Amino acid sequence: MGTQSTLGFSDAALWVAGVDEVGRGPLAGPVVTAAVILDPERPISGLADSKVLSEKKREALFEEIQMNAKAWAIGRAEVEEIDKINILQATMLAMQRAVAGLAIQPGHVLVDGNRCPEFPCTAEAIIKGDGKIPAISAASIIAKVTRDREMVLLDAEYPGYGLAGHKGYPTKAHMVALQNLGVTPIHRRSFAPVRRALKNTVKIAESVD
Repeated sequence: MGTQSTLGFSDAALWVAGVDEVGRGPLAGPVVTAAVILDPERPISGLADSKVLSEKKREALFEEIQMNAKAWAIGRAEVEEIDKINILQATMLAMQRAVAGLAIQPGHVLVDGNRCPEFPCTAEAIIKGDGKIPAISAASIIAKVTRDREMVLLDAEYPGYGLAGHKGYPTKAHMVALQNLGVTPIHRRSFAPVRRALKNTVKIAESVD
């Protein structure tokens, strides 16, 4: 979990944090969330749902958010946690970690989606909030750039799966790689395609024996 802030302090009850996640759907890697409190005195133009922005634009906004936000933090849940408590609960946990990591604790939290975990303050879920609420847009950008960079590093550690390209999502190429190369420690064993790949590996091993 990482945190940065610019501490021009004011009444924390007035601050609103936007929260979003990236990585619920992939077969591999962590789920990453971010919480961002924007500074009204340092507005950031161009904020939008990270999925509709180009990689170049996301990277530029990522740096700008880090410099100009009142506070930001990253939360995550690892593959082992996802497999233990399921992806929904792991996402909720990662969101709680992101908010807890903020250098300024907000008085209210806005979460992208249709549900939110318990926080020490009031909170509400906003469907498609990443395209409506600037603070949630900022959180989606921080989370996506952070996770995408990590998947590029994991691609070098686990070559042949194409992680740098599909970021762990169940593309055709990823599915073929799973069948041909097997399951790695960063694959989510609770996800059906990974379970099937594990069973196939066992069957092949038994046939060889």
